[in-house]
Amino acid sequence: MLNRKTYFIREHVGLLKLSDTYDILDPQSQEQIGIAKEKPGSLILLLRFLVNKQMLPTKVFVYEGANHEDETKLLFSIQRGFSLFRSKVNVCDTQGRMVGWLRSKAFSFGGGFYVFDTADHEIAHVKGDWKGWNFRFLDKSENELGTITKKWAGIGKELFTSADNYILALNQDPTPEQAILLLAAGLAVDVIYKER
Repeated sequence: MLNRKTYFIREHVGLLKLSDTYDILDPQSQEQIGIAKEKPGSLILLLRFLVNKQMLPTKVFVYEGANHEDETKLLFSIQRGFSLFRSKVNVCDTQGRMVGWLRSKAFSFGGGFYVFDTADHEIAHVKGDWKGWNFRFLDKSENELGTITKKWAGIGKELFTSADNYILALNQDPTPEQAILLLAAGLAVDVIYKER
């Protein structure tokens, strides 16, 4: 799954849901190639009734295929601790070792964050448009590495749910580590920074 250049990320719709699940699909065939499942823990789920979700820790596990119960299919995880102003999100491999991290921007008109490798080198920044629907992966020279584009899901879904759909497209064939970090960044747009 990590050798692809495009992904369709579709959030599951649910009434009063406390954790999120995302299908990762092939954009052309709509075949499910992966799943991302948020597993924040029981205490955190209870705290979500009282505290803004964006301030609380969470963990999102990304699996290949459609079965998130099969731990052998785990590809990577995204983990955020408590945060007040600027979130730091660790991206970890199947063994729990950090492969990189994300840091939200202090001030950003359309939303955005930075993507770092394990040596703390910035490999990209994610920059949102004025409405926070479309994002661009940019390197330090402002060259576009890829895009995240929100897809209209219909008036009913847009008005009455917080479930969003995104197309993640990379402009070049990524290395496995780059693919993990860029896919994590694509999921983080919604899971970490957009969900309330």
